[in-house]
Amino acid sequence: MAKGHRSQIKRERNAVKDTRPSAKLSYARMSVQKACFVLDAIRGKDVETALAIVTYNPRYASSVIEKLLKSAIANAENNNGMSTENLYVEECYANKGPTMKRIRPRAQGRAYRIEKRTSHLTIVLNER
Repeated sequence: MAKGHRSQIKRERNAVKDTRPSAKLSYARMSVQKACFVLDAIRGKDVETALAIVTYNPRYASSVIEKLLKSAIANAENNNGMSTENLYVEECYANKGPTMKRIRPRAQGRAYRIEKRTSHLTIVLNER
């Protein structure tokens, strides 16, 4: 358990804000496993290379991640005043979101459960 009053704890947590440009997408309609195939390909690469990878990748997750990467680049330029030549993908990860449970009817009165998974995607950039 943390020491101190609740407002003091909040003040300390807000004082150490992360200033790296990032973009987050919550409740993306894809599984974490499928999103990680694309995220693993762009992790550690510079921004131009990462954009080229997601643009020509045939997976569905790459189109969603491309929009997220462009958003992170725009955040870096407009909010932090960084230039795109020095940017690279420092962190990118997918966390598990809530699963929508659906029922598919089967023979002889049975039912199969269909799980439609979601994920929360995060991309963090940094300067070299």
